[in-house]
Amino acid sequence: MSAVLTTAKTILMPGDPGWDDARRAWNLAVDQRPAAVAEPRSAQDVADVVRFARQHGLRVAAQGTGHNAAPLGLLADTILVKTTAMRQVSVDPAARIARAEAGAVWLDVAEAAAPHGLAALAGSAPNVGVVGYTIGGGMSWLGRAYGLAANNVEAIEVVTADGRLVRADACTEPDLFWALRGGGGSFGVVTAIELRLFPITEVYAGLLWWPADAALPVLQTWRELTQGDLPDEFTSAARLVNFPMIPDIPEHLRGRSFVIVTVIHLGTPAEADALLAPLRALEPLTDTVQIIPANALGHVHVDPEQPIASVGDGLMLASLPAEAIETLVHVAGPDTLLLAAELIHVGGEMKRARPAGGALPAIDADYALFATGLAPCPPAVSAVARSVAAAQTALRPWAARQMYLNLACTSRDPASFWSAEAYDRLRRIKAAVDPDNLIRSNHPVPPHNNR
Repeated sequence: MSAVLTTAKTILMPGDPGWDDARRAWNLAVDQRPAAVAEPRSAQDVADVVRFARQHGLRVAAQGTGHNAAPLGLLADTILVKTTAMRQVSVDPAARIARAEAGAVWLDVAEAAAPHGLAALAGSAPNVGVVGYTIGGGMSWLGRAYGLAANNVEAIEVVTADGRLVRADACTEPDLFWALRGGGGSFGVVTAIELRLFPITEVYAGLLWWPADAALPVLQTWRELTQGDLPDEFTSAARLVNFPMIPDIPEHLRGRSFVIVTVIHLGTPAEADALLAPLRALEPLTDTVQIIPANALGHVHVDPEQPIASVGDGLMLASLPAEAIETLVHVAGPDTLLLAAELIHVGGEMKRARPAGGALPAIDADYALFATGLAPCPPAVSAVARSVAAAQTALRPWAARQMYLNLACTSRDPASFWSAEAYDRLRRIKAAVDPDNLIRSNHPVPPHNNR
C-alpha cells in the first residue's frame, strides 16, 4: 500500500516498525486495529489517502488524539488517518480568528492566541484535539458566556469522500458547513478549522476541595448555587473523585476520596466570591480559586495530560433535584470502581438556540454527567464499564431527551444526538456528500435512504 501512495506522507501497515504507536488512541484501553494508518502532513496528503481508499474499497476514519475512540468499533476495512503531524496554528488578531490544522490541540491555540490578548472556547484539558471537540459541539468553560464552540466557527477546510479539498463556510458549501458544526465527523476529513477568539486575558478560576464525607452537603449546596440567579460569566462543575493507590498519583492523595468543585468566572473576583460564600462556609480543605492567565485555564481542572487506559461515559440531565444528588453520592462513592463522577453545569448561551449555529444550535439540558474509571487491563474494562453504567442508570430518571456527542463514549442511537429535523437534514447531507459511506466516525450519521 505504501508504495502506491506518494512519499509525502507516512503509511504504516500491521507489522511495520512503529505500527503499535501509530495505531494507538489517547485512551489506551481502546485497541485499534485498522487496515493501515496514514500520517499525513498536509491537506493534499489527506486527499491522496481518501482517493486511494475509494479506489481500493476501503473506508477512512480521521483521528486527532483519540480521546473518544471507543465507539469507532472494528477498523479492519478502514485506513485510520492520524492528523497529529498537522498542528500549525495561526491567529489573525484584528479579525479575532484562529486557524488550526486538524492535529492541533487546545494548548496550541491557547498559546498562539494569548500574546494577542485573546482566548478560544477550549475544552477542560489542554491536550484535547481542536477539530474533534469542535465538530462534536464543544462545551467550553467559557461556553455559558459565549455559546458552543461549534456555533463560533467561521470556516472549515475538509476533504470530501470523493477526494476534493473544499472550504466550507456560510456562502460556500453551506450544507456541509452546517453539518460539520455539531454534526460530528461523518461528512469528510477536516484538515483545518477557523474559530472565533474572544478578548479575554485572565479569569478567576480554581478548585475547592473537601473530604469525601462532606460530599452530600457540598453537592447539595453546589446544586442550589447552580439553580439560583447566576450570571452567564460564572461556570462550575462538581465531582466525586476516588484516587487509586498507584505511583502516578501524588502520595498525599493516593487511596483518598474527595469532592471537588471547579470554578471559572469571567467577571470580578468580588462577584464570584459572593456566589461562592455558601460553599466556602463548608470549610474546604483547599481553595485555589485565584486570578490566572486565560491560557492557563486548560490546566485548572487537572485532567490527565498523558494517555491513560480508562472507561467512561456520559448522560445529559434535564433537571437535578436533591434526590439526584443523594443518588449520585450513593453510586459513585469510595467503595466503587469509579475514578470520578462529575456534574457539569450547562445553561447560559450553550442552552440558547442559535438558528444559524449549525447542526447543534444549543444543548437541550441543564447539566451533564460524566463517570469514568481507570481500566489498565481487559478484566478492569468490563468491571469499570459496569460501574459507569450503574451511575448512568441511577441518574436516568432525570435524563434529557437529547444526548451530547462528545460525552458519549459508547455507541448510541444516532437520532439521540440531535432534534428530529436536524437528524433528518444530516442524513440527507450525508447521502449527498458521501452516499457510499466511505467516511466513518465514532458516532456515524447513516445516509438517508431517499437520495
